[in-house]
Amino acid sequence: MRRNPPSFVLPFAVLAAAAALAPAAAAEVAVNLHGARTAEGRLQVALVDAAGYAGDAAPVAARELAPTGEVTQLAFEDVAPGRYAVMAIHDENGNGRLDANLAGVPVEGYGFSRNPRVMRRPTFDEAAFELGEDGVVLDIAIR
Repeated sequence: MRRNPPSFVLPFAVLAAAAALAPAAAAEVAVNLHGARTAEGRLQVALVDAAGYAGDAAPVAARELAPTGEVTQLAFEDVAPGRYAVMAIHDENGNGRLDANLAGVPVEGYGFSRNPRVMRRPTFDEAAFELGEDGVVLDIAIR
């Protein structure tokens, strides 16, 4: 004769399986962009993982907004914990790209998470941050 399992075993097993399949808690990446030179144009901000930073994948999330004074704030919500970077450009003339001079030096504003001080495009590791379940607040200087 077959015995039925105790009544608490089945619900516990179902809950354990559901928890294992549930996505990781999502968090918020709050971004404060400092120092836009003008209120003209648009700020283009992308949240990327390593593949997105290398141009091999689309950004995890992206926003485009008008500068709002000395500090422009935005947030990326419901982001899975992981390693990311934020890239921002200030498309001052509205042509959809970061303009540069003949030597390749940007003539419009730009910035990266962690504000790396390098005379080239920073590497992903130089700009990357860890996002945990509690979220993160980033202050990015537009140069």
